[in-house]
Amino acid sequence: MHSIIVLGAGMVGSAIAIDLAKKHKVTLTDVNQSVLEKVQKKCDALIIQTLDVTQKEVLQTTIKQHDLVVCAVPGFLGYETLTNIIEAEMNVIDISFFSENSLELDALAKEKNVTAIVDCGVAPGMDNIILGYYNEKMKLTDFECLVGGLPKVKKWPFCYKAPFSPIDVIEEYTRPARYVEHSEVVVREPLTDCEYIDFDGVGTLESFNSDGLRSIIFTMPHIPNMKEKTLRYPGHVEYVRVLKESGFFNTDEIEINGSKVSPLDFTSKILFSEWKLGETEEELTVMRITLKGENKNGDIEEIVYNVHDEYCNETQTSSMARTTGYTAAAAVNVFLEGKFTKKGVFPPELVGKHEVCFDYFMNYLKERNINYIKTSKIH
Repeated sequence: MHSIIVLGAGMVGSAIAIDLAKKHKVTLTDVNQSVLEKVQKKCDALIIQTLDVTQKEVLQTTIKQHDLVVCAVPGFLGYETLTNIIEAEMNVIDISFFSENSLELDALAKEKNVTAIVDCGVAPGMDNIILGYYNEKMKLTDFECLVGGLPKVKKWPFCYKAPFSPIDVIEEYTRPARYVEHSEVVVREPLTDCEYIDFDGVGTLESFNSDGLRSIIFTMPHIPNMKEKTLRYPGHVEYVRVLKESGFFNTDEIEINGSKVSPLDFTSKILFSEWKLGETEEELTVMRITLKGENKNGDIEEIVYNVHDEYCNETQTSSMARTTGYTAAAAVNVFLEGKFTKKGVFPPELVGKHEVCFDYFMNYLKERNINYIKTSKIH
């Protein structure tokens, strides 16, 4: 039994902690004591401890009492927290999805003899693992990931609910989207290139450009065509674009009756109740990963993985927490069981390339009823 410390008791962090507590000694930390107590009511095996990750010395002293760190803090705290964990010479599984490039910490991790597996969610995460695996087996020419978390009940006008704060969602709608086309990195406006696509069990969804490739741009430069798109119910993009074009996402403050406020802060406040996912509100995760290239026989093969996962009533765990958190929990066990021991910073595609790791992730998720359904055809 290993001792694991999980930083951040949000929706995903708590799901990871509860899952790992089945066979490890898990300490869950957060800056908010009441959040911790709520999670402990779901799983009394958890040890809880308040911790402010921004206090570097306290953080480093605390984590050193454990065998492994899971970093599930909000994105804006992610890069600095991960840096401090690596500096403390602690192995870490990170799921904070910060906007900075994690590979910049690779030299530090090697110097400190640390293994840091980053971006271990559903996407980024499982799509990377699948890409890494098939990159070893085929000469890939195309990679596409379509992914979205959606409420089961559609409520006009946005037909959308988020398990995280609106400001993080809006970030996805404003950050330029990077793709690879004909081996060139192309930057597009987000919310563009909308397409309607049919999915079993949910119907027609709308896909649009978002900046989701992350590390793959740097680790898989030999694949000429790569893109990631976000999925929403039809109509969502149009309403969001109206807000965006009208200036509701601007960060420059404006003055109203002597008070200064940024439109983005105002919009986030307004949308919070509109987009807030209820604690036991049913939602689902839809993902389709498509890979194309030349297989070992010299044929052009197209491989597709489909995932459809829903809120789990039994454990009262959201689909987004399940698909994201259990991938991270699998990474924890992959490392602790000695199946991946390299030193440095590793996005999931560099872990999934090893067949033993790929199989472990797939089986771990299947045991938790998250099924990656594969189909393939020869062109």
